[in-house]
Amino acid sequence: MSPLKIVLVGYGPVGARFVEELLPGVQRGDVELTVLAGEDVEAYNRVLVAEYAVGNADLETMLVGDRLTAEEAGARVLLGVAVTAVDREARSVRLDTGEDLPYDRLVLATGARANVPTLDGVERHRRDLASLEKYGRQLVAHDDELPPGITALRDLADAERVLEAVRGRRRIIVLGAGVLGLELALAAAHAGAQVCVVHHGPHPMPRNLDRGGGQVLRTALRRTGIQVIAHSRAEAVAFRTDDDGVRRFDMLVTADGKQLRGDLLVLSCGVSARTELAVLAGLRTAAGIVVHPTLASWTDPAIFAIGDCAQVVERTDELAGQRTLPGAPSGLIGPGWRQAAWLAGSFLAEAARRVHAVATPVERDPLVMLKAEHIDVVAVGDISGDPWDDDGLHPRRRIAQWADPEHLRYVKMVTEEGVLTGFVSVGMPRTAAELTLLFERGGELPADRSLLLRFDGPDYDPAADADAFAPATTVCWCNAVTVGRIEESAACGNTTVECVGRDTRAGTGCGGCRGRIADVLAHVADPDGTPTLTV
Repeated sequence: MSPLKIVLVGYGPVGARFVEELLPGVQRGDVELTVLAGEDVEAYNRVLVAEYAVGNADLETMLVGDRLTAEEAGARVLLGVAVTAVDREARSVRLDTGEDLPYDRLVLATGARANVPTLDGVERHRRDLASLEKYGRQLVAHDDELPPGITALRDLADAERVLEAVRGRRRIIVLGAGVLGLELALAAAHAGAQVCVVHHGPHPMPRNLDRGGGQVLRTALRRTGIQVIAHSRAEAVAFRTDDDGVRRFDMLVTADGKQLRGDLLVLSCGVSARTELAVLAGLRTAAGIVVHPTLASWTDPAIFAIGDCAQVVERTDELAGQRTLPGAPSGLIGPGWRQAAWLAGSFLAEAARRVHAVATPVERDPLVMLKAEHIDVVAVGDISGDPWDDDGLHPRRRIAQWADPEHLRYVKMVTEEGVLTGFVSVGMPRTAAELTLLFERGGELPADRSLLLRFDGPDYDPAADADAFAPATTVCWCNAVTVGRIEESAACGNTTVECVGRDTRAGTGCGGCRGRIADVLAHVADPDGTPTLTV
């Protein structure tokens, strides 16, 4: 029986997890795996690129792949190699080296690229079918080339440009006030750079926060020393010619006439799925590569997509005829990892001629976290309602809101018949952790909502809260690691957050749970510092 030939295009964190989960089949000889990585470095966690860009993380701590182990198991891993075309009829991919690789199953984990907004002075390329057919060699597997002094923040090369500006204490302008842009702005400001955030919304993180939470966050940003310019739509960039003869970014011009000088412009205007290969291969695409819940393409059952390039949509006759489709790639590392693990398990079952009995992953509303020093923001669900909305329109919905703008604290909780369906928390990390647990379990809030505020009160002792440390309580959402699993790891000698991460993967995704991991380790430690397993 010949092995199942699997070709993986993309070797980011999601691709690395797929490889890791598939290695048992590779070792047995059931699977023949080839991995094609566009970058010439080992797979690393892109969520931490902002930390790398300000010198708070090194590449060693960001690595999530293990190429040597994969190759020792029998996989072929090619770094710095791009796929230029997919021949669906021949079931092969063409590499930029000229080699053609056959496949039985093709997995696209091509991720996403940073959006380049429409700005006079910055060239951006369309990536529709006509443009790809005409300029495919320049566009497939390549990002738009930005002028000197302008960068996005998606890979290590981008991070190096930001790091140079941070170390030089230069003025950095961040265009966009989403999670990634704000994390970079805060990290750069704490590292000593001058930072200005420009966005056209009414407040930061407008997709995730309501007006109250956004205003408190804006105040927190300004107290950190960051200049925040809202309601300003960027229109153009101007350049200067330096003494070395290089034409570099000099100024961002907004539609309302502002002229903002800076040394580096960082574009943080969202991302778009890398779908070029899929478009050229004739696969159905929308916001991403359109796949069934089984992650197989609508168009070709031999091609699959996972991670930031995958748009999961259940195919119906009605949807099949529509140009636009609901949903979009999640853009979060946790769902991508779960897709990778499930798909690898499906292929292992197929290669071994057995049924894959595990249900496809079903994702809930994504939990959005802003990770920064001294500023904690968590949001999930629909929080657009107002406490004074007409109850007749939403008879089962109740909204509780608490604000202390002077001390940068704000909480909003939305419930349906007492069950938490969404919340916003700014500056209340322990309250946010408790609300996260309630949201995860679909639990009811106490009738007196103010009881939840005690978690961030001066007299609250987390060690006395048994529920927060119940073995089944989830700590790491990206990797579904519970308190019990962390306790087991600690009992085996993993007494630091980093050691627990290497053992369980907890904290190696978005990093937002690292404080909770530290709390669990402190909770299970004896007075002499020796961890003990809770039975």
